[in-house]
Amino acid sequence: MKLRIMAHLSLLVLISVLSGCVSSNSGSVYSRDEAKRVQTIKTGVVESVRTVKLDGTKSPVGTIAGGAIGGIAGSSIGGGRGSAIAAVIGAVAGGLAGSAAEEAVTRKDALEITIKVDGGGLIAIVQESDETFKAGDRVRIVEHGGTSRVTH
Repeated sequence: MKLRIMAHLSLLVLISVLSGCVSSNSGSVYSRDEAKRVQTIKTGVVESVRTVKLDGTKSPVGTIAGGAIGGIAGSSIGGGRGSAIAAVIGAVAGGLAGSAAEEAVTRKDALEITIKVDGGGLIAIVQESDETFKAGDRVRIVEHGGTSRVTH
């Protein structure tokens, strides 16, 4: 029973830690260093829109947090006898589970927006789906430092 409570508590801690790692790839969210910077604007017409998935983050945070939680949970097994082996096994299993949990928690829905740019050319931009786009929409492409976003 104590192990089950510890496992649930550990999962809650892991999810809380991973939630703090989430960043946005939305067309409406700017980083602080993008504020007060000149941005280039292009215009065009949406050719097509396709739903895609953005991979979740794969930082060491999930692995480390999961490993620590797994190690603590594993060390409580066996009441001292074999607890070092259980701690190592728990840490490895927790690290793998933490990494997978981080990737799953931070995975997001996105749109691949293909645009016929005024003056010629066809481009595609992937961003989180915080706005609705459909074929035929007039849009703006906002570019700065290798980052592009689509807005109405």
